[in-house]
Amino acid sequence: MPSYDRLSALLDPATTVLLTVECQQGVVGPDSALPELAKEARDSGALANVTRLVAAAHESGVQVIHAIAERRPDGRGANHNARLFRATERLPVQQLSGTEAVRVAAPIEVAEQDFVVRRLHGLSPIQGTDVDALLRNLGCRALIVTGVSANVAIPNAVFDAVNRGYVVVVPRDAIAGVPSDYTPAMISHTLALVATVATTDEVLGCFERPRRVRPA
Repeated sequence: MPSYDRLSALLDPATTVLLTVECQQGVVGPDSALPELAKEARDSGALANVTRLVAAAHESGVQVIHAIAERRPDGRGANHNARLFRATERLPVQQLSGTEAVRVAAPIEVAEQDFVVRRLHGLSPIQGTDVDALLRNLGCRALIVTGVSANVAIPNAVFDAVNRGYVVVVPRDAIAGVPSDYTPAMISHTLALVATVATTDEVLGCFERPRRVRPA
């Protein structure tokens, strides 16, 4: 675990952004297209910890971006070049634009100052979306990555952010994947090599210091 001083130095609220990945009704909600993943996100406490982080970010002035995966009803522009995409097309719950499935899932609250970034293609919430441009315009130096899944979207987000020069912090108890023992293995053997791994409580401790003004 990083020392408090080291983590606190990374997570200056004025230059930190919290990213939630695919924390949407159709993925982690009660009517999920992926019930095993939704159950893991809830039973592990990951969704509750994302909720705590978002609430604390709102209080401390840390910018929040919610990354949502969706598709058009006609499927235009969506990928078809991997088993995952083809399997997704057959699921009973579809992440269709404008539907309840692509709303940020309760109990996470979306504040007026939050950004909700939607993508119609690919595996990453950063590559090919507005997220990178927003981060740069916000003066982001450190990106906190949370959400699902540790199997695909989370490692994509971490690697894409690192490749673009951001410092990445991953709260180990605020991400989830399947099966349940895969997430700690992914963290230990992959994410920890490129990101600072902490806990939700450690990140929250850094949010509690005096608030600074975010640069325009």
